[in-house]
Parts: sequence; C-alpha cells; structure tokens
Amino acid sequence: MEKILEFPTVKEAILYEPLKGGKVRCGLCERRCVISPNKRGLCKTRMNIDGRLYTLVYGDISAIDSRPIEIKPFFHFYPGSTALTISTWSCNLKCPWCQNWHLSYRVPEPNNAKYIPPKDMVDEAIGRKDKGICISFQEPTLLFEYTIDLFRLAKEKNLYNTYVSNGYMTIDALRMLKEAGMDAINIDIKGDKEAYYNYLGGAKEEIIWRNAHVAKEMGMHVEMIHLVVTGINDNKMKIEGLIKKHLDILGPETPLHFTRYFPAYRYFNPPTPTDILEFAYKEARRQGIYYPYIGNIPGHPFENTYCPYCGTLLIERVGYRITRWEIKGKNCPHCKKEVHLTP
Repeated sequence: MEKILEFPTVKEAILYEPLKGGKVRCGLCERRCVISPNKRGLCKTRMNIDGRLYTLVYGDISAIDSRPIEIKPFFHFYPGSTALTISTWSCNLKCPWCQNWHLSYRVPEPNNAKYIPPKDMVDEAIGRKDKGICISFQEPTLLFEYTIDLFRLAKEKNLYNTYVSNGYMTIDALRMLKEAGMDAINIDIKGDKEAYYNYLGGAKEEIIWRNAHVAKEMGMHVEMIHLVVTGINDNKMKIEGLIKKHLDILGPETPLHFTRYFPAYRYFNPPTPTDILEFAYKEARRQGIYYPYIGNIPGHPFENTYCPYCGTLLIERVGYRITRWEIKGKNCPHCKKEVHLTP
C-alpha cells in the first residue's frame, strides 16, 4: 500500500469521513460508499488506504481533445467556441447502453496512469486557442480533486469551466465546484424512477433534478440532455412526465436536448425512432419549453434554435456546426425579444 502513494495520480480525497474499524464514508457522490480498508468504492476510483480515502485518478487523463461546445451539447453557452475536453476512467452509474463504455467501465490503475499536471492542461487549452475546459466522455465528478485545482487555474487565465455529468454528485461537491470556478453543467437525465432503479443500480432520480435546480440557483448555466433509449424511457407518457418535471424544476428557459440512442455495450435494442424524438420535441414546445432540441440526427430542423416567441430561425446547425446566425446582440431580429444565451 505504501508504494501506491508514490504515484502522482494518488492523492487524499477531499470529501469523506472516517468511521469505526478503519472504514471511511465517501462524500463525493450520492452513492456515499462505506469503504473498508484496502478496498475501493463502487466507482473504483477511490480507495481506503490505512483509514484515509484516496483518489486514484488525480490527473490520470484517458482522453483529451479540443471540441466544439455544441457537441456536449451546450447550445446556449458560448456558442461557436471550443473547449479542451478531457476525461479519466470509470463511472458511478453503470448504464448498460453506455456510449463511452471503453472509458466508463475501465478500472483505473495508478501504475499505468498518464499523468498531466493541472498547469500543463491549462497551457494546452491556451495553446490550442480553446475558450474553456470541459470534463466529459465519462463521469467528470470522479476527477473531482483534479478539477478543483484545474478550474482555479483556468479561471486565472479567463477560461470557462464546464461539466457534462450524470448529476449524481453531493451538494457539497457541487458547491465546491462552483467555488472553484465551474460556469456550466450539462446533466444527463436518464428517465424516471423506474429506469434509475431497474437499470442503474438503485440510483435515485430525484438527486439529478435536485442538483440541476441547485446548480441553477448557484448561478451556473444549466442544460439538460435526455438520451431516449428504445425500450427504457421512450414511452410517450414517460416523456410527457419528464418534460413537466423539467418545467416545474428548471423553468421554460433551460434547454432540453432529446438525443438519439444507438446500440452500445450490453444493450442492443434498435436506435431511437425519429418519430419518438420528434414527438418529444413537439410535446416540449407544446408544454412551454423555449428551447427543446433533437440530437444525433445531423441536419434535422429540430437541431436549430428558434425564437420561442415568434418562431424566427435564430441559429441553424448541422450536427455541432453552426451554419447560420441571425441573433442581433442577444435579441431576435424579428420580435426584438431577448434570447437566453450565456454570456
């Protein structure tokens, strides 16, 4: 155990409490794992070493790329910019249809880690002329301690900071991320209580909505994404219920993306039918959401941004590329009403 502490990606965790018998309780996500000595938590990135909890993935970077912010998707946050996008390994939710399973199902090993210091990551973003940092690909909360240091340095260089997350962190973690300089979060809501209980190991759906609401109250830019998985959450009544909850908790101005699922990892039902996604979009508009979108169908007109008041085409997209921009300042050129954009 002493040797593992020598690796640069192994650092004492920030959020945990010691318990009797040398055990610890992790406070990073709402799994709140109780971890015995020499064992790891459910996510496999946190280990109890001599009664202290350590992250095994501090700066252990599994992927790095400059990517358009629209690909996250963030459609109302710094449109047209790019973010240096990074990830580590594993996840605290185990979706059987995971699109990035090669990252999220891999157990990290410090002796094989690729360590990149936070300062070097900021320098990389600046060198690539990115406007910000995004932690994505797999659950970014697992890179928490590194994120705190990275976001603080990025803020000093006037870079924005974002997460694309499953939203299952604790309030303490969310608050610390905001204090470190997190500007925006895209949260993947995976369905209703039944979907979370049956397919995500008993996770609680209400935690995700709670965190989205708290993030918005903290002043973060929030967008929601709903991967519509065939046979899991594509029922029209379930979609209607999700839209209502979105309106009640986050309001009409918070964007909601309905994204097409494709078979992956251990789930092989057919891709989401286009008509189900179109139903979701139209129902969202009918219920009063200003900015619903369809994703993973490049060129579909429901990828575009329309004025919620008069229907004027404001931003035309093909996939993650902006091909037309009609907004004047932050206002619709036709009815002159303000469009909700950050900044």
